[in-house]
This record gives sequence, structure tokens and C-alpha cells, in this order.
Amino acid sequence: MTNQKGLILITGPSGVGKGTLVKKLLAENKNIWLSVSATTRLPREGEKDGKDYFFLNKNQFKNLIDSNGFLEWAQFAGNFYGTPKDEVQSKLSLGKKVLLEIELEGARQVRKNFPTGFQIFIAPPSFQELERRIRERGTDSEDAIERRLLRAKEELDAQKEFDAVIINDDINRALVEIKSLINK
Repeated sequence: MTNQKGLILITGPSGVGKGTLVKKLLAENKNIWLSVSATTRLPREGEKDGKDYFFLNKNQFKNLIDSNGFLEWAQFAGNFYGTPKDEVQSKLSLGKKVLLEIELEGARQVRKNFPTGFQIFIAPPSFQELERRIRERGTDSEDAIERRLLRAKEELDAQKEFDAVIINDDINRALVEIKSLINK
């Protein structure tokens, strides 16, 4: 399946290596634009509007929801997050490939709103390996790890919904597979 429109979506469970793969892909291909999300949360120190996020107030965000201005959106921890449709379409019209690194529910919304997008699921070699990676980060409490693992089971069950599944057992091989898929 080729991706004529240029929208590429990457998802997978926490700890699978999505962020690392996206960084490597962007470093190698300047014709790919990583979509910038909108949020209602306040900027953190050093974050720039339009680069890290589009920082909106709740009224602005809700107006975009009402006008169907998002490919996907969600509310999390009291704030809204979403992918502005106009920004994505603007980059696509310039001939750029647009990359979304997104979670499962967002991927499902994008599939409804932009069915020609190409969706890639990044899977771990095994659930045990995923758990090892999450634990080795050393950044989460045991409770948070258990929540991530429970969510990962749901996400792994959904991988058949995607156009392609890449098993990230070797970061360089996985990157080659992604490049091969998106350059078809």
C-alpha cells in the first residue's frame, strides 16, 4: 500500500522506541515534517509556541473542536491536546511528508478523519522485553509501570488495525524498514 498523500503515523506502546526512531528518521530526511500538536497546558521553560506546541487557551481549542479543526484530539490531566488539521494540510500541499507520533486513540481518530494516511505500529520483540525497557528507564513508580504495561497489552492487541507492523528488536533495522515503507 502506498501513501500518496504523505501523512505517516507512527504509534506503539510506551517503551517501544517510537521517539528514538522518529528522531533518527527526522535527522536523515529533511523532507519530513514532524507535526506540532496544540495544547491548552501552559508552556514549560524553554518551549516555544509553534515549535514545541501551539499553545491555545481552552476557548480557542474548543472552537477548533467545534469547527472540525483537528485530525485528532484528547483531554489528558485537565488539558487538551490535538493535531491541527490546517497545519498538516499546509505542509502536505507543499509536498512534504508529515509525520505524526501519536497514541492509539489518536491514531484511530486520524484514521477516520484522514483515511489515506499510512499508519505504522511499532511493536516490541516480546512483552517481556517491553517491560524490561520500561523498568530500565528508572523514571516511573511501580504503579506507573503497571499502568503502562496494562495499556501496552491493549495497544498490542490493536496492532492488526495498522497498515504495517515493525518489530523494534534492532533500532537500525527498524529504521530501515520504516524508510522503506514511507518511500514507496
